[in-house]
Amino acid sequence: MKFATSYSTPFYGVDPDRIVRFAQHAEECGFEAIYLPEHVVLYPGATFGAMPVPPSLPYGDPLDCLNFVAAHTRQILLGTGVLLLPYHHPVLLAKRLATIDVLSKGRMRLLTVGLGTLSGQARALGVDFASRGRRADEAIDVLRLLWEGDDTGVGFHGEFFDFDELSSYPKPLGVTRLPIHVGGSSRPAARRAGARGDGYFPGGALTAEERAVQWDLVRSSAVSAGRDPQALEYTRWGSVDMPLEAVEALAAQGVTRIVVSPASADPQEQRDQLSAFAQRFEALRSQA
Repeated sequence: MKFATSYSTPFYGVDPDRIVRFAQHAEECGFEAIYLPEHVVLYPGATFGAMPVPPSLPYGDPLDCLNFVAAHTRQILLGTGVLLLPYHHPVLLAKRLATIDVLSKGRMRLLTVGLGTLSGQARALGVDFASRGRRADEAIDVLRLLWEGDDTGVGFHGEFFDFDELSSYPKPLGVTRLPIHVGGSSRPAARRAGARGDGYFPGGALTAEERAVQWDLVRSSAVSAGRDPQALEYTRWGSVDMPLEAVEALAAQGVTRIVVSPASADPQEQRDQLSAFAQRFEALRSQA
C-alpha cells in the first residue's frame, strides 16, 4: 500500500510558506505524493452536489502550485486530484506537464484527470458541457501522442482537436509518456479509466456496492480495450485517523494507494496529524 496526502488550497489558502512547510513535512514523513485540486472559476449559485460553493474559495492553479512545491522538495511525487481535463488544451498541457516533470527530475507522475460538474466553468471557457467526456478522451490520446512523437511530428484528426506534424519538447524525463489516472464518481469515469487510464481514483460519495461495481467496470473495460487490468492502480480517499483494519479492508478491495487530508485547518495540527499517520503505518510504507 502507498500513502499520499492532499493539500486543499480552497480551505488552507495559497500562502507560499504554508504550502512549502506542508509539502516538506509530508516528504519528511515518507508520504509518496502530494495532491492538489482544481477549479478554474467559481460563481454565485454553484454547488458541489447539494452543497453551495462560496465563490471566494481560493483554488490555486494546481500545476503552478506543484511546480512551486517541486522547487522546495526533493522526492515527493506530484499529483492532481483532479485536473479538469476538458478545460485544458492538450497541446499546451502536454508541454506544461512535461516541463514540470523535467524540472522536478521525474516527479510529475500522479496526474489524475476528471470532467468537473460545474456547467458554469464550461460556459466560461467555451466548452460544451454535454460533450466534455468525449473531449477528455481525445485529450488523453493527444497528450500521449505528443509525448511519444519525435521531431518528424505527429498528427491527430478528431472531433475536438485537429493538427498535422506537431512536435512537442521537452519530453517527460526518462519515460515515453506520463501516467494519467482518471478520477470521478460515475460509471463512465470507471470505463474511461479502464479503456484509457493508468489508474482509477473515485470520489468519496459512493456506496460500497457502487464502488465494487465501478472497480469491476474499470477492469472489464481494460480487458475489452486489450489492456492489462493488473497494471492499473487503484487510489482511494482515506481519513487521517483511519485504523489498520480500515487499510487492510481497502487493500482487500484491490486498493493500491490511499490519500489522506488533515482534519484540521491549523498548520501545526495538520503536521501533527500527518506525523501520527506516518508513524502508525511506517511498517506498511516500508513494504510498499
